[in-house]
Amino acid sequence: MNRCAGFEPDRKTEKTDDGMAGAIEQESLFLADLGRRVRHARTVRGLSRKLLSQTSGLSERYIAQLESGQGNVSIILLRRVSNAMGVRLDDLIAGHEMNPDWHVVRDLLGSASPEQITLAKGILSGQTQSGGAAPQPRVAVVGLRGAGKSTLGRRVAERLGWTFVELNAEIERENALSVKEIFAIYGQEGYRRLEQAALRRLTEHPGPMILATSGGIVAEPLTYDLLLQAFFTIWLRARPEEHMQRVRDQGELATTGDHPSAMQELRAVLASREPLYARAPAVVDTSDIPVDVMVDRLAGVIDTRFGGLDHRRTA
Repeated sequence: MNRCAGFEPDRKTEKTDDGMAGAIEQESLFLADLGRRVRHARTVRGLSRKLLSQTSGLSERYIAQLESGQGNVSIILLRRVSNAMGVRLDDLIAGHEMNPDWHVVRDLLGSASPEQITLAKGILSGQTQSGGAAPQPRVAVVGLRGAGKSTLGRRVAERLGWTFVELNAEIERENALSVKEIFAIYGQEGYRRLEQAALRRLTEHPGPMILATSGGIVAEPLTYDLLLQAFFTIWLRARPEEHMQRVRDQGELATTGDHPSAMQELRAVLASREPLYARAPAVVDTSDIPVDVMVDRLAGVIDTRFGGLDHRRTA
């Protein structure tokens, strides 16, 4: 059967329709990726949807829709979400995966001198530099809450005769405010700035030290990179059930929440942070072993790193 001229398909219209369908598909993929980045940023910082809702002033339903890639997104509301999490808006919007070190490089360039920028460009274009300085006797322990950072760090420091420092306690001392008060006044972004400033000062400490960090320090690229460069960093790893039980034993569930979804949230935070914790050059597994054995393992890793040198606390 021959087609009538009046019913001949408009090929220009067909192409336009195909292009529109492709654009809609790309937009859907962008929203899904955006939701994934928001969810990752929230979980890696240990924020529940409820807490993010309270700090951003947006409903939990909106945040859930945003994370699932449903509906369109207002740039103003997305900015409120990013501010509440202490995340750069452009990092959430970025439509491609970036090198994990990009955030560190970008932040360092922001405060670099013209000479430093020139040197960096020379290195990136093919120059190389090497250094043979002996490792400093400084150790940092990282891990989720309940990993044993304070307990093990303090006991190993006592055994070695090293200084033990809790980063949160140092921040509280320097600012004459509790961590809870700092979060209430300055928010998460303000706390992270104070954390980085305190860490920079500790890198100049003259003697051997073991530093216990906060669980979320790995979420801030520049701060974590500074930690990895200045300290021999050890990840204290444990199973999620052990993390939860230790927090419960410490009576800290009032701040973390002892509700049916608490374990699910803990697993999500741990899963999002594991690739970051794994950047530490050493790991000590603390699952299903007595505290004395944990202490021995941590002390052994430190002794191996520093060759059994008797670095004693300086006056």
